[in-house]
Amino acid sequence: MISLALDVEAVASFLQAAELTSFTRAAEALGSTQSLVSTRIKRLETTLGKPLLQRHPRLVRLTPDGERFLPAAREFLAAHGRALAAFTEEPEHIAIGISEQAAGPDIPHLLARLAAHDPSLVVNLRIEPSSLLESAFEAGELDAVLIRRIGAGKTGEVLREDVFGWFASPALLPQPEAPLPMISLLAECGLRRHAIETLTRNGRPWREAFIGGGMAAVAAAVSGGLGVSPLATRIAPRDAVDIGVAWGLPLLGRSQVVLRSQAASVRARGFVRELAAAFRS
Repeated sequence: MISLALDVEAVASFLQAAELTSFTRAAEALGSTQSLVSTRIKRLETTLGKPLLQRHPRLVRLTPDGERFLPAAREFLAAHGRALAAFTEEPEHIAIGISEQAAGPDIPHLLARLAAHDPSLVVNLRIEPSSLLESAFEAGELDAVLIRRIGAGKTGEVLREDVFGWFASPALLPQPEAPLPMISLLAECGLRRHAIETLTRNGRPWREAFIGGGMAAVAAAVSGGLGVSPLATRIAPRDAVDIGVAWGLPLLGRSQVVLRSQAASVRARGFVRELAAAFRS
């Protein structure tokens, strides 16, 4: 009977490529190169005697054997992390801030996936409007922030650009003579201010219909037909539609999702690197 030995780096490369659906993003998350990630995965496939990934020009997909191997790969890396953590003297802390207007409702899923990166790394998370997070970052309270930026700003790595729209339930009917019922986050939200300024500049009356303390509340209000919300298309509720053109609302333009980091240690920088790669996916 032939004994097979799995290479930790090869399994990690497979897992990142499978979850991020990209060799490029997998390499970014691992701090490696695309060619090395590809070579490691091919070596793993040779070891197992099974094709794990389907390679397409812009997308990586799991084969049936890859689907079967995925849970085992996660457990393998988790066990490896636990074994290493047994000899870690003290857990390391990293303080990060994430804006819900940047990440949307996927923050729990994102963090759950990142937790496997380094089980002994303790993540202190703040979820606040981008303006508050940037202030905390400048004050040295946070090691990294993921924010949404409208217009010019300070330094940072642009992870993506998003288009804004006016989103509402398909059941909500327009009332041209009435003020626009607006749903938004807290008063500190930069997108809320941008939307109000845009409506005022274009002479469109509006009224406060709902103010949510988080994106889950905003999404529920939109889906429930309480009003219209200015949102990035990517994080809008799936059952909502962009009614901006149909209702004659002014364009809100685009924004950037930006990562700012001042993480100092190797482990913290690795976490931030994986956060960036995961968010791009």
